[in-house]
Amino acid sequence: MTWETVFGTANLLAMVMWAGLILLPRWPALLAAVLYAGVGLLCLAYSAGLIGILTGALAAGGGDAPADFTSIEGVRGIFASDGGATIGWIHYLAFDMFAGLWIARDADAKGFSRWIQAPILFATFMAGPLGLLLWLAIRERRARAGGRWQ
Repeated sequence: MTWETVFGTANLLAMVMWAGLILLPRWPALLAAVLYAGVGLLCLAYSAGLIGILTGALAAGGGDAPADFTSIEGVRGIFASDGGATIGWIHYLAFDMFAGLWIARDADAKGFSRWIQAPILFATFMAGPLGLLLWLAIRERRARAGGRWQ
């Protein structure tokens, strides 16, 4: 399997899970699927890819710099390859999806309408920390008051 295939498969999985999280009713089975089939599989793919590249079991493809996390040159060396870019992207996908799942559950628990949640979840999907920051700012008043508003 090529890094291009892994990249495309991870993207497709993430898009399907995000679409479900944003558009479908939040049944327990859907939330479990997002957590385990979405976040869990992405974490597994990330872990296998990272360990494979760092141990030399998988060819990273491209990039001449040594791969390590102790310097900017080392991190640049990791991302300068197809494998490094793919596992880096999967890292973003997994954490953003986990943040989105937390936002959705928290918003439901605090009584926020899906109309308010959808743009925040979309922002989290497209630019993870931005969506999370929006949610933290929006939820603060409700979290302190313990009230509900739509």
